[in-house]
Amino acid sequence: MSDVPRVVEIERLAYPSTWPPSAYRKELQDNRWAHYIVLRDKKIVEERATVPAQEYEKPRRIFPLSLLPSRPSATLISPDLASIIGFSGLWLMVDEAHITTIAMHPHFRRKGLGEFLLVSMIDIAYSIGAKWVSLEVRVSNYAAQNLYRKYGFHEAGLRHRYYSDNQEDALIMWTDEISSPAYKQKFYGLKTALLEKLEQQ
Repeated sequence: MSDVPRVVEIERLAYPSTWPPSAYRKELQDNRWAHYIVLRDKKIVEERATVPAQEYEKPRRIFPLSLLPSRPSATLISPDLASIIGFSGLWLMVDEAHITTIAMHPHFRRKGLGEFLLVSMIDIAYSIGAKWVSLEVRVSNYAAQNLYRKYGFHEAGLRHRYYSDNQEDALIMWTDEISSPAYKQKFYGLKTALLEKLEQQ
C-alpha cells in the first residue's frame, strides 16, 4: 500500500490516462485475483542513504501554518519510494493471465527493464497456473507491440475507442498456451538472454 503514491506518479509520467490511487488500493485490498509488482533500483537507495531522514518527512505544522505551502524539502520522497522505477500487474481470469498494466519511469526506458517486467508477468502467470497471457495495447504503440510479438503474443481482436483520453483503439493480443513445450522453450531462451544482458549493464 505504501508504494501506491510512487506507482501513480510513474503512471502519470508514462501514460496520458491513469487510474486514481483509490483503484490501486482497491486492487491490493479487495481483488484476490490481482497480482502487482514494483521494480526497484537499489542504487537509488544507496545514493540517498546519506540524506538525513528528517528531510524526507513532511514538517508537522500547527494550524494555521498548515495552510501555508510546504517548503521544497517536504516534496522529497523517501529513498524506498524513489527506488521504484517501474511496475506491472495482472488479473487471473479463470485460466487467463490478463496483464492490466506495465509502466516504466521515462528516465529508465530503453534498458530492457520494461521487457524484464513483461517477463516477470509471464513468470507469475506460470506460478498461478494460467494457460494463456493476454493484454491490450494502443494501435499506435508499435514499440510495445513488437516487444509483445517477440514473446509470442499475436493479435486476437480490436477494442474500438478503448482509451478514454483520445478514443484510440486497442489491439487485443494473446499468447499461445504458455505450458506448451514450444512456448516454454522460446520464453526461457528469451528470459535467459535478457538476464545476461541486464547483468552486463
